[in-house]
Amino acid sequence: MIQVGMSASCVYPLACEDGFRFAQKAGYDGVEVMVTREPVTQSVDGIKKLMDTYEMPVLSIHAPVLLLTHFVWGRDPQIKLEKSAELAANVGASTVVVHPPFRWQSTYAEKFLDIVRQTSENTGITIAVENMFPWKVRNSQMQAYAPGPDPRELDCDAITLDFSHAALSGHDSLELALEYGERLRHVHLTDGSAAADDNRIFDEHLLPGYGKQPVAEVLQHLAAQDWDGHVVAEVNTRKAKTEDERLALLVETLEFARLHLGQTAPVSN
Repeated sequence: MIQVGMSASCVYPLACEDGFRFAQKAGYDGVEVMVTREPVTQSVDGIKKLMDTYEMPVLSIHAPVLLLTHFVWGRDPQIKLEKSAELAANVGASTVVVHPPFRWQSTYAEKFLDIVRQTSENTGITIAVENMFPWKVRNSQMQAYAPGPDPRELDCDAITLDFSHAALSGHDSLELALEYGERLRHVHLTDGSAAADDNRIFDEHLLPGYGKQPVAEVLQHLAAQDWDGHVVAEVNTRKAKTEDERLALLVETLEFARLHLGQTAPVSN
């Protein structure tokens, strides 16, 4: 059965421990830890303590590739990726999510695929390159990634599909999933309605079913293929005013996943 996890980033700006707590309450199968400036996200012992406390496994690690995590584990993106894979191996996670290189990381970009493959071979961890989206500055698109935000342009072995990023790129997620084929190893469960040419550049991360992406169809496709990757919720719950409201959003996301993965029966009217 396909495991459905929850990214600890779903409860941002709360702490990573709150991510584990909410994932347990909502009934997810595990957690994705995004490595940030919060010390526990960088610590094998710290993560293992959360795993034991909340009886939740870590399914995946998200490497510190955001601009806000620029100084986590230094500035060398290769070291960041290697440390992320080592962290994943030590806490029992199977996958590391990484973004394509930024355009200004020219040396890293030139060696990116070799670094990804070597790190995967050294650690036994699947390193899944995530689809990103074009940046927009003063109504003009900016090439932020090298060679670009679309992992179809890269000869990588594993890919993460993010529905919100697909929306911003103007792509149909089902078409992407079919093109990725066996390289699709990880899914960030979310949704999006805006494309970059709508003059909206923010990454929405809506609950699945609230945007325009064919999220249900992709999940149904994966279930029909006996896919063995992980589906991990990465939704924005910052507008929740109470803990109960936040929990309800996370439960709704999980129920959407279970329904369209064929893990629960639809409710009849």
